[in-house]
Amino acid sequence: MKPFTKWTGGKRKLLPILTELIPDDFNRYYEPFIGGGALLFKLLPRDAIINDFNEELINSYLQIRDNPNELIDLLAEHKDKNSKDYYLNIRSADRDGRIEDMTDVERAARILYMLRVDFNGLYRVNSKNQFNVPYGRYKNPKILDEDLIYEVSRYLNANNIQILQGDFANAVADAVDGDLVYFDPPYIPLSETSSFTSYTHEGFSYEDQVRLRNTVRDLTRRGVKVILSNSSSPLVEDLYQEFNLHYVDASRTNGAKPTSRGKIKEIIVTNYE
Repeated sequence: MKPFTKWTGGKRKLLPILTELIPDDFNRYYEPFIGGGALLFKLLPRDAIINDFNEELINSYLQIRDNPNELIDLLAEHKDKNSKDYYLNIRSADRDGRIEDMTDVERAARILYMLRVDFNGLYRVNSKNQFNVPYGRYKNPKILDEDLIYEVSRYLNANNIQILQGDFANAVADAVDGDLVYFDPPYIPLSETSSFTSYTHEGFSYEDQVRLRNTVRDLTRRGVKVILSNSSSPLVEDLYQEFNLHYVDASRTNGAKPTSRGKIKEIIVTNYE
């Protein structure tokens, strides 16, 4: 199984390394920054809690689980009408108030459509929480993958997968000894000229990164196994110096500029050998 949407910071290319570092045995699986869910759909745990702060993303998971037929019908309509002008009209729904009248499944179809045809598959909003990514240059974008939506829907319904929306710390509040948590937060910038890239209107600050590190410490004391990915920034090395650091090469494919794409170093943190 694979992710049903493009998502900034997706982990599909890092999966071979992540799965190699995943412990052989664990109980419940937690992923508090679920994003596109590449690792979730690779591991396919039967008991899991997934979470994200992004309401539009979590709504998409819920609609795939609960309303796959209607979602597919709406995506088919977007596919038939797709053009730059049509995209810009759909995008403006969060500017002219139309989004307030949309059903949950209509909102899910809107964001999943836009992520398939916008520039580089980016999710980005402005200070007013308005989607502002321009139209992409795809000849034949895969707007609708009916089989995949049904496959993901069946998985979410057939297993004990709780879908939450909120802060990462709340998502792991009931994790216990023997559980596994994978954190994939917005990355700390590699240079001082970079700014914290966030896909939520509220942002993810350095203070949040410190709070995340403290959460990893707390989980470690509780016997919970933790694996975390982040940039190879000196700040990451400093924050997680007490844990095991694994340095890996990764491909960044969806930066806004060509200079922000290509091979980069990343760090995977584990609190177990």
